[in-house]
Amino acid sequence: MTQVKDAGVGASPARRPRWDAARRRWAAPAVLLAAAVYAPFQLVPFHVFQLTMVLVYAVALLGLNLLVGHAGQISLGHGAFFAVGAYAAAILLHEWAVPYPVTLPVAAAVAFVLGLAFGVPAVRLRGLYLALVTLAMAVFLVPLLKRFEHVTGGSMGLTLPKPRPPAWSGLAEDQWLYFLALAVAVASFALVGSLLRSRVGRALHALRDDEGAAEVMGVRLSSYKTLAFAWSAMLAGAAGCVYTWVIGFVSPDSFTVNLSITLLAGLVVGGLGSTAGPVLGALFVMFVPGIAQDLNEAAPGVIFGLLIIAVMYVAPTGLAGLAARLTGRLIGMVSRKE
Repeated sequence: MTQVKDAGVGASPARRPRWDAARRRWAAPAVLLAAAVYAPFQLVPFHVFQLTMVLVYAVALLGLNLLVGHAGQISLGHGAFFAVGAYAAAILLHEWAVPYPVTLPVAAAVAFVLGLAFGVPAVRLRGLYLALVTLAMAVFLVPLLKRFEHVTGGSMGLTLPKPRPPAWSGLAEDQWLYFLALAVAVASFALVGSLLRSRVGRALHALRDDEGAAEVMGVRLSSYKTLAFAWSAMLAGAAGCVYTWVIGFVSPDSFTVNLSITLLAGLVVGGLGSTAGPVLGALFVMFVPGIAQDLNEAAPGVIFGLLIIAVMYVAPTGLAGLAARLTGRLIGMVSRKE
């Protein structure tokens, strides 16, 4: 009589912990993905739009997290790469009517090249000096976009048609845009996750923890610093492209230095170096400024700053760190009861 063994019960003691660890690692992302697919069918269009923008900001913060949280570099100009991706897609759509899928890799590639160029100063600069260089990029971008009015539309910006859902999908426009953003976000998180689990990820972490020790171990500091900027910019450019699809409009005033500062603040609040940090930071970037505006229309910036201070006081390691601590305590309480 043939006896079929369950994978968890019949597995050898050496393999069972690895199987259980892999199952736990993939359980949470699978549940979140299922909830993300289910959500747009249960929400009104405005809330679907808000979730779409959360996905857009999550991709941008994923790139910033790769640079700041994993490579240990600093950037106050991430919004500039976001703007470059948005304008690259907008110009392709407006001037040449390029198909929407083509604009995504082109926008990411343009931002990658620009990030590669700005990654060169990162080899020799660090700390506040590096922050000033990236901040300068965010400051001069807005006047530059306004100057080339015949291409960028100047202060008036460019108005673009949004991607229309195919007839076979049966989706409304807001749902179609949401799933486009979700597909880009899932692909981006999978790409970065694979990168961080590789030898490149170990090199970036060594660079972040101790540059001197990393160099002694054979890590090429110049190469990895430059590539960290380029990869980070590439993801910001991809997010900017999806932003153009979703909003259907780009203007220089949408990409001021405040965007770069808000993105960095959102990442710190979400949790540097964590997987959930970009998503929690994106929620913060999307909803907290609106909450601050509702609380005090005269000085929303003051309320926004106070909310950041309050969150960092309660969760010094970010919301992801706070969630991990609370989950650990809950598991500990359950274990003691058992």
